[in-house]
Amino acid sequence: MEFRESQAIYLQIADYVCEKILLKDWPPDQRIPSVRELAIQVEVNPNTVMRAYDFLQQEQIIHNQRGIGFFTTPDALKQAARYRRSVFVEKDLPQLYRSLFLLGIEPDELKPGFDKYKKQNFS
Repeated sequence: MEFRESQAIYLQIADYVCEKILLKDWPPDQRIPSVRELAIQVEVNPNTVMRAYDFLQQEQIIHNQRGIGFFTTPDALKQAARYRRSVFVEKDLPQLYRSLFLLGIEPDELKPGFDKYKKQNFS
């Protein structure tokens, strides 16, 4: 996993987990990789993954079953979408709006490109 300098690594790992949930790779009530397993996958210290998992538990996206491991919550899809949507609206959209304004692009000009992207990647 390639990390961006503009965001804390544990938040990027939390985004990765949310993406797995939103793409339905990790369905509700399913066990997810352990802290060590995910740390090895994304090549970070287990403490960083634990911090991400703690954050995701606070957001009610995952939960810990003592002695068994971490699991997605029954409404993980809804909670992950809520979290990611709020981050998008608060952080990403203002930058997008600024770029659209500076470049003189109207939002309706983006629809054909978005439709093409969906068709190529999710059909």
